[in-house]
Amino acid sequence: MRRLAAILMLTLLGACSTVDDLSPLSPSAQTVAVRAPKFEDSKPHEWDSGAPWNYAIHGTDVSKYQTSVDWPAARASGISFAFIKATEGGDRFDEYFNEHWARTSAAGIPRAAYHFFYFCTPAETQARWFIANVPRDPSAMPPVLDMEWNPKSPTCRLRPDPATVRAEMTTFLEIVGRHYGKKPIIYTSIDFFDDNQLATFRGYPYWLRSVAGHPREKYGSHPFTFWQYTGTGIVPGMTGKSDINVFNGSEAAWKKWLRQNTR
Repeated sequence: MRRLAAILMLTLLGACSTVDDLSPLSPSAQTVAVRAPKFEDSKPHEWDSGAPWNYAIHGTDVSKYQTSVDWPAARASGISFAFIKATEGGDRFDEYFNEHWARTSAAGIPRAAYHFFYFCTPAETQARWFIANVPRDPSAMPPVLDMEWNPKSPTCRLRPDPATVRAEMTTFLEIVGRHYGKKPIIYTSIDFFDDNQLATFRGYPYWLRSVAGHPREKYGSHPFTFWQYTGTGIVPGMTGKSDINVFNGSEAAWKKWLRQNTR
């Protein structure tokens, strides 16, 4: 009788369940809490065309200047990914990296670590510094190389020629790419992109900054995977002004990109 009752119970449960109910959700299926969110902005740009809220997937980027982020609240508001500063130059480590890295993971937010490049330190040294401080986590998005001028730096304001810049980028990207087994992402700004002829530097996904116009207006036809559209956004769970980004694609394309890049 006990065996018969157990069989009957399993049958009833099976009749009320689907395959999705019985199988754990994949990480990519849990990343999009809000589609095409429209965040408030403390200094909004008047978008004539190519408005960022036309994109399905939005995210943020953080460093030590964003403390005590309520990541579940940010995720619930529409933050579907995060770029987290890890290192700078060859000897600086962001003191909030470990906290952001752990808490985004706990909140189910795909994240990537980024490195801010300094031209006063060899690229190989900087790559090794990044590797020493960022775990090799298969579930993380590809690492990011942040390339921009730093005119306010108290220690390094060098501006090498374009050929040197691109050579240093290549060294860093190849070392880091081999270590993590993923092709790194390049973040850059309009002036740096133009000054260093990065339109000719292909083969890597780009994360482009453009807060006063769609990337096609500022970078021409150069392909991009991510677009940083504001540095003055207002995101629930985050104090003060926030950087907000979009993924250049549909929700389906986002999930496909995650499957290809977080394993």
